[in-house]
Amino acid sequence: MKKDIHPQYFADAVTKCACGAEFPIPSGQKSTQIEVCSKCHPFYTGNDRIIDTEGRVEKFRKKFKL
Repeated sequence: MKKDIHPQYFADAVTKCACGAEFPIPSGQKSTQIEVCSKCHPFYTGNDRIIDTEGRVEKFRKKFKL
């Protein structure tokens, strides 16, 4: 077995969502940022909210004049 080939493991790493929720998820990085989590995703919350990434919804509505 080769020594020192594995990345550093952070058991106390934190994942932060855009909605403000934080989750302790072990990872190879100390902290990560995500856009949507289970606390704000429409499928899990039951809300009909449009999640717009990079203006795709506006571009679609503009294209089809909705």
